[in-house]
Amino acid sequence: MELTSVYALIGALGGLGAGVAYTFVRMLGRQGVKGPIVVAAFSGFSCVVILPFMILQYQHMALWQTAWLLLTGIAAAGGQFCITKAYTYAPAREISVFDYTQVIFAALLGFLFLHQVPDGYSILGYVIILFTAMLKFF
Repeated sequence: MELTSVYALIGALGGLGAGVAYTFVRMLGRQGVKGPIVVAAFSGFSCVVILPFMILQYQHMALWQTAWLLLTGIAAAGGQFCITKAYTYAPAREISVFDYTQVIFAALLGFLFLHQVPDGYSILGYVIILFTAMLKFF
């Protein structure tokens, strides 16, 4: 198996995990579990899973890195609260269409800040993903 295949597999498993997670978010919301409880459970699980890696590969951060990390965490928490609320009130098949915009934002931000120029395969992938999202939406 090529290294790129491993990354593709990790990406596919991440997508599968997100799909399963948001299906459960919808189920928990319909059962009356509050959004902050769901977000706290996801965050707690993430902390427990990442803790061994953090301990084994700890590196001290500069103050500016800590500040950016905290700001990123606040933004991520706000986004998680909002998306949890959305998945609580609407079926995942209707909300997930908007998740495809991540691809566009990642490409745009990568181009603007990291000077990453997409190759032909990337552009083809963007077109396929956006076409599928629009087809699913309409």
